[in-house]
Amino acid sequence: MAKKIRVGILFGGKSAEHEISLLSAKNVVAALDPNKYKVVLVGIDKNGEWHLRDAEKFLLNAENPRLVKLNKSLANVALVPKDRGLPLVSLSGNPLNEPLDVVFPILHGTYGEDGTVQGLLKLINLPFVGAGVLGSAIAMDKDVMKRLLRDAKINTAKFLTFETPKIDFDAVVKKLGLPFFIKPANLGSSVGISKVKDRDQFQGAVDLALAYDRKILIEEFIEGKEIECSILGNEHPIVSLPGEVIPTRDEFYSYEAKYYENGVEFKFPADLDKKSVSKIQKMAVKAYKVLCCEGMARVDMFLKADGKVYVNEINTIPGFTSTSAFPKLWAASGVSYNEILDKLISCAIERHAKENSLKVNYESKN
Repeated sequence: MAKKIRVGILFGGKSAEHEISLLSAKNVVAALDPNKYKVVLVGIDKNGEWHLRDAEKFLLNAENPRLVKLNKSLANVALVPKDRGLPLVSLSGNPLNEPLDVVFPILHGTYGEDGTVQGLLKLINLPFVGAGVLGSAIAMDKDVMKRLLRDAKINTAKFLTFETPKIDFDAVVKKLGLPFFIKPANLGSSVGISKVKDRDQFQGAVDLALAYDRKILIEEFIEGKEIECSILGNEHPIVSLPGEVIPTRDEFYSYEAKYYENGVEFKFPADLDKKSVSKIQKMAVKAYKVLCCEGMARVDMFLKADGKVYVNEINTIPGFTSTSAFPKLWAASGVSYNEILDKLISCAIERHAKENSLKVNYESKN
């Protein structure tokens, strides 16, 4: 019998998306084939402490997305590099079990999706699922991401960036029109986002966004269908059929609409002609490559009435909750949840092997 792959699941984290990470981790743990994988759960609380947990007790209020919490433990752990693999080590310094074979970071938002954890894992030479340091950091910062998309001639909404609450409303309207969106530059799950229709809503929206990030984005409103595609792979990624997101309770795809049920209608796959499907898929893959993504991503786009496609953003660690689009898009494309996880883990191990084959010592030609 083949040896089981030991998968370390990192979840929770110091982020406003902490609770969504818990829900995503719950689904991933349930879907991993126990005949192939041995799961090691490491929950990170909002203070940044790492807790070793077992699968039966790692969440509190697991069925309620509004009340779900990390069930902390007394077994605090750290990751420490070793010659072979990477064992988890307790804070007392004692090794715990066997080395991990690969880590699956299910850490949405800051300190998880922005390259920080990826840098740690790369530094200690451990395979990990998803984009590397550069791709994670680029996709997380909407300002940098949009500049790269724009330079690559990929349609994206006009935008302005600020690091101050003192912003001239009239100047913004002159450049972007009304309505427009205000959002933190480095966050996801629609946290801190506001749709501004008039002057009275402006300052409150600015202050809200700045409560979550030092840099904010003000972005023009694009009228069109909200379209999403899921992508899997490294150098040769595959793309799902497009899906359409239709908010039913808010004017945009808000946090509440995403995770508290009954706030959105999905069409998986979207009702589109073949030409539009092909255009959207090609645009999604192009954006994925331009932004140095690997492993996986969900690409969010707009399809205007005139047929033009605009890339809104890319999420390098998309949600894996029961309402998340990433697995639903693959299901509509004929790829099961188990197959997604198998592909992600194999991509991580494959990339790690290629990186470890590179030379680290200079050999003089003389």
